[in-house]
Amino acid sequence: MAEILAVTFPFFALVLCGYLAARSRLLPIDAVPGLNMFVLYFALPCMLWRFGSTTPLLQLFDPMIAAVWLAAAAVLIASTTWLARRQGAGWPDAALGALVAAFPNSGFMGVPLILALLGAQAVGPVMATLLVDLVVTTSLCIGLAHLGAGAADGQGPLQAVARTLKGVLRNPMPWSILLGALSGALGLALWAPLGRAVELLADAASPVALFTIGAVLARSQMQVKAAPVQARLNDVGAVTAAKLLLHPMLVWGLGTLAATTGALPPAALVPLVLTAALPSASNVSLLAERYGADNGRVARIILWSTALAFFTFAGAVALLR
Repeated sequence: MAEILAVTFPFFALVLCGYLAARSRLLPIDAVPGLNMFVLYFALPCMLWRFGSTTPLLQLFDPMIAAVWLAAAAVLIASTTWLARRQGAGWPDAALGALVAAFPNSGFMGVPLILALLGAQAVGPVMATLLVDLVVTTSLCIGLAHLGAGAADGQGPLQAVARTLKGVLRNPMPWSILLGALSGALGLALWAPLGRAVELLADAASPVALFTIGAVLARSQMQVKAAPVQARLNDVGAVTAAKLLLHPMLVWGLGTLAATTGALPPAALVPLVLTAALPSASNVSLLAERYGADNGRVARIILWSTALAFFTFAGAVALLR
């Protein structure tokens, strides 16, 4: 366990540093969006491009990896949506609660952390799940958020999914993976000075992304405290447990079944389970705010899942090893 903590502790320590910097106002709250923009549009795409260019295409676009991941997500989305609806939640709260349970922080945290634990050969399955979550899982949950009476602008779930897909097209993360994979498949290389600039940005992605996660969590918590009090669902603990415990168990069970039949490469199972064991993606809080869900509930789930993942993720690594 000491060996595992020697790898995982620095990652969570950087998240804590970002959180404390924002909470103490050492990092101005107004600076957090700029920090997030640097990671999302500069550093992280360069890191994903670098890994995409060195990852075999069969790993990135393995249909069985996508099937296992989507099946686990479907169970999580159905169960957490049902739980929220049973408590009287509207579709936006039910759908965004489902998304925060099914969408791990695989971009900002998963790629560098699993790389450090398992090596470069494990990055391909992680990026494959990121593509699935950005394109399919997010679109499905945003569509669910517009069920019932429909959105305020009168558009239904299909129109909402179409708008979400447009947002996916503007997201640099899937494009950086795809372009990196294309350049690797064609054997293309960047002009040396440009390649060096990309390498510098890629090297900055991991520490700045982790610091930014903490800053975003602190900002979300402060914004929630300043907002008017809403009637809140009593399911933060249940959704957090679903993310940290049920999600990796589902992926392990489905992945083991697929690996036993020979449909899933055995080497992909551990990276998939560890990706599922990650805390919730921090950007779901922004989506909750945009689509009229209770952002306080979503922010608390993200905060608790990130804090508790320090223990549960290390436990998952110990069990799988």
